[in-house]
Amino acid sequence: MTDRKARPAKLDSRGKTRRRLLKTAASGLAFMASSSLLGGRTQAASAGMNMESLRSAKIDWGQAKGAKITIGVIPAGYFKNLEAVLPDFAELTGIDARLEMTPPGQIRQKAVLDLSTGTGTWASHAADPMYYPLYVANNWVDPLDSYLGNDKLTDDAWFQYEDILAGWRGATSVAGRPYGIPYDGEATIQVYRKDVFDKLGLQPAETLDEFMSNAGKAHDPDNRLWGAALRGFRGAGQNMYIYPSIFRAFGGEWFDASGKMTVNGPEAVAALEWYVQLLNNYAPTGVENWNWPDIADAFGQGTVASYIDAHGSAAVIANPEKSKVVGKIGFARWPKGPSGKRVASIWNWSFPINAALSDKDKVATWLFIQWAASKETQVATSYAFPGAYKRTGANRTSVWEMNAYQAVLEAAGHNFISAATTSFKEDTDVEWRPRLPQWPAVGDTMATAIQASLVGQASVVDALNDAQSKIERILKA
Repeated sequence: MTDRKARPAKLDSRGKTRRRLLKTAASGLAFMASSSLLGGRTQAASAGMNMESLRSAKIDWGQAKGAKITIGVIPAGYFKNLEAVLPDFAELTGIDARLEMTPPGQIRQKAVLDLSTGTGTWASHAADPMYYPLYVANNWVDPLDSYLGNDKLTDDAWFQYEDILAGWRGATSVAGRPYGIPYDGEATIQVYRKDVFDKLGLQPAETLDEFMSNAGKAHDPDNRLWGAALRGFRGAGQNMYIYPSIFRAFGGEWFDASGKMTVNGPEAVAALEWYVQLLNNYAPTGVENWNWPDIADAFGQGTVASYIDAHGSAAVIANPEKSKVVGKIGFARWPKGPSGKRVASIWNWSFPINAALSDKDKVATWLFIQWAASKETQVATSYAFPGAYKRTGANRTSVWEMNAYQAVLEAAGHNFISAATTSFKEDTDVEWRPRLPQWPAVGDTMATAIQASLVGQASVVDALNDAQSKIERILKA
């Protein structure tokens, strides 16, 4: 999967353009200091880590021995598993790597502040893929092709960069150059109550029209069953995690041939009207303020018949300690839109290298990234992890093909593995959201317009026209 050619005016990292981009990105971003520093000195899960295979890599793992680096991550299970095996990295490299757990709502702001001021507090961090155009425009992170192509730093035959899911690699690249290495991620898939659908003679939707139809047929609020739910909560990573896939499936393009961003065209109107109609007619009251955990909890309690969201939500709805619908769940790909395309949302947490670091710390950071993204660590933090949490977002095709991993994932429900892996291969679209340095402001503007339509504060046309005007001002700033 290739990236759209970079637009020079938007990726210019010098002079006035750079200052404008920095000002745009920094506006409204406040440093949030409430985070906890967790050292990598917990008990290692070495039983699941293949140290022999790691040592077989034809590189000197000890070339940055004595370095101390901190990596910002969020306090999620997939990073807590990584934190648990950090002693194995220290044993392998002699590097003191620590994970600083920072809540999702704060990590982006803290990363931007650290990178923009050149303090180098975080050697790397769990990066939002939509922020890479901003990072690259300001030369805040190093391009990684020089690391991947350096045989002193990387054993290409061992690391197998192209084994990492192609869509995730594309999402962390700009103008064809990699700037982050994916660690964990997801794609959006369709989730439905198989028992309800079987009783009603329904099949998982192949098209968005069929999804709407299925929602109507399953909708039974008198018996506390609503037909469907999608994220409605305002945010660049909330309703703007769902709407862009609908927009692209309706045939929408974020940029015209001249590079102008357009969000109020006929495809945009039709996509948002579909979104509003579905949630207003068949979703529970208040869904316009729901995030993915709210949807997963409602589905797990048996009150929602279908939804579309990250495949990783299966960990909630298939948990017998929390869910009432275990054994009654089915999965399928995103339905096709009028354009004939299925467009799954791409998400991953990836690791860049802070350009402000010393050369030694850059090498140490690259060794950490290479280790964390390796097949060995992906296995040790997923199906081979001795703790209760088993990751569903391993970054490698080869891991997804392992029988032991599939045995863990099959418990999620009917067709889970096929729906997820096919979506990774065929439905992900790097351009599903507008990739540009001003994304933080653009994403928030679009999210506000979408929610205004969902709650009836503005018509679809008025909301999108307002968003278009605001985005044009943002891009000219």
